[in-house]
Amino acid sequence: MQPMINTIAALVPMRHNSQRVPGKNYRPLAGKPLYQYIIETLLAVPEISSVIVDTDSPPVMEGIRHNFPQVLIVERPEHLRADTIPMNDILLYDTALANADFYLQTHSTNPLLRSETISHGIQEFLAGYPKSDSLFSVTRLQTRLYDQHGQAINHNPTELLQTQDLPPVYEENSCMYLFTRENLLRKKHRIGDSPLLFEIPRLEAVDIDDESDFVIADILMKQRLEKFS
Repeated sequence: MQPMINTIAALVPMRHNSQRVPGKNYRPLAGKPLYQYIIETLLAVPEISSVIVDTDSPPVMEGIRHNFPQVLIVERPEHLRADTIPMNDILLYDTALANADFYLQTHSTNPLLRSETISHGIQEFLAGYPKSDSLFSVTRLQTRLYDQHGQAINHNPTELLQTQDLPPVYEENSCMYLFTRENLLRKKHRIGDSPLLFEIPRLEAVDIDDESDFVIADILMKQRLEKFS
């Protein structure tokens, strides 16, 4: 019996304006616009059937049409362009336009994410589906954490274990989500009832949220490019 082939559409939302890093999505990083890295990464993932960019950015749209004609552009409508619009509303709009068995969402602000990592995550998810109904990527933390009241979250302050011996906790790093439109409609959320947590190495999971993140990502990308040049 032939294995069932699942279609997976990759969704990448890219706003034109950025509050903390002006022009972030199309700003040059290590020699080329930031958004190009994630598109190149997604196009190199064999499990992905199509790549879709949702954007209201003229330079992003122009660059994609010129350099990546195989990528589908969804021009974000006016009613979804405000800063206050939840990402789930944008995903509901996009998934209604592109039919697929599963949707993978990531961001242009994760330029160090590797195609091999995405492929591995997809394979793990499909192997466990439907027991795991969704996937989201995480970064492992093994450090002493406290809440805003100074109360220990993940350790006993009177027992100073080495941090590597602490039970790990996991940070949602926004690098990768896998979900079905059915679950998105039902829960209005990318993460289902029984998600698979997919761990990504810390340096690969760098997310550009402010200027210092952009500087760090630029340095790390230049190091990667020099290593493989």
